[in-house]
Amino acid sequence: MLALTWGAFVAFVLAMLALDLGVLNRGARVISLKRALGWSVFCVLLALAFSGVVYGLYHYRWGGLNSGPAPLSGETALLQFLTCWLVEQALSLDNVFVIALIFAYFRVPREYQHRALFWGIVGALLMRAAMIVAGAALIARFDWIVYVFGGLLVVSALKMLWLHDEHLEPDRNPLVRLARCFFPVSPRFDGERFFTRVDGRLAMTPLFVALIVIESSDVIFAVDSIPAVFGFTRDPFIVFTSNVFAILNLRTLYFALSGLLAHFRYLKHSLVVVLLFVGVKMLLEHHVHIRIDLSLAFIAVVLAAGMIASRLAAPRPVRQS
Repeated sequence: MLALTWGAFVAFVLAMLALDLGVLNRGARVISLKRALGWSVFCVLLALAFSGVVYGLYHYRWGGLNSGPAPLSGETALLQFLTCWLVEQALSLDNVFVIALIFAYFRVPREYQHRALFWGIVGALLMRAAMIVAGAALIARFDWIVYVFGGLLVVSALKMLWLHDEHLEPDRNPLVRLARCFFPVSPRFDGERFFTRVDGRLAMTPLFVALIVIESSDVIFAVDSIPAVFGFTRDPFIVFTSNVFAILNLRTLYFALSGLLAHFRYLKHSLVVVLLFVGVKMLLEHHVHIRIDLSLAFIAVVLAAGMIASRLAAPRPVRQS
């Protein structure tokens, strides 16, 4: 029954991806702000609706879930899902800024950006699934690993505060260097293709190089986000599903927010506070218990404060590539 529950969710994710690429966004096209905002709202509502499904699964112990020695109540499972999803969604906003810089660096035309983001999301889903399985196994076997995760989040928060992403150097990316050992890079785009022919040789297009950089940057973000959600739950199903709903919304968030980067001046400060909170929470886990509803409220207030402060402040000029 447990395998069937996981299989049903994976089938749902595959159906969403097929609907996206095969029906709604066939062919190269520029995603308008109105369309992006509409789909982003739909993704948020879908995640909120799924939180009700989580409540039912854990409250009634359906689908083989919640059968361990310390079962979760439906209310606790619902709050854990919403908290993990909110944290993932917030951290993905910083990813949006980096993706915008990557596309600007490679001068990717807007009508080709959707294809790179789509396959970037597919790669992110596979990568995070593997990291979640590994993280859950480590925590189950080595209880002290939560201190490592907590310290990692504190360090990540401080790096986010002091370091900036504006100085991208994709040519030094180890994955890009490795790819160039096998294929040359075409100086021009070839529509939405990732590979083309240059003087009879198979070559990577700049769109594929941009995809490699996006995937490698997501590894860095996953190192922050995966330990962060383990700070609120040890349940692999809640961790994975909350990650999936946040990632599914990443593409539409990019098209909705990429042109508004200057208006989110203090968002990064809010993300720093969130990461510090989760990191300290994990470091003190065996000494101080913070209720999940209070954690959710604190994170929501911090993010709202960052948004409001950014709205009230003067826009920061965006650097031109």
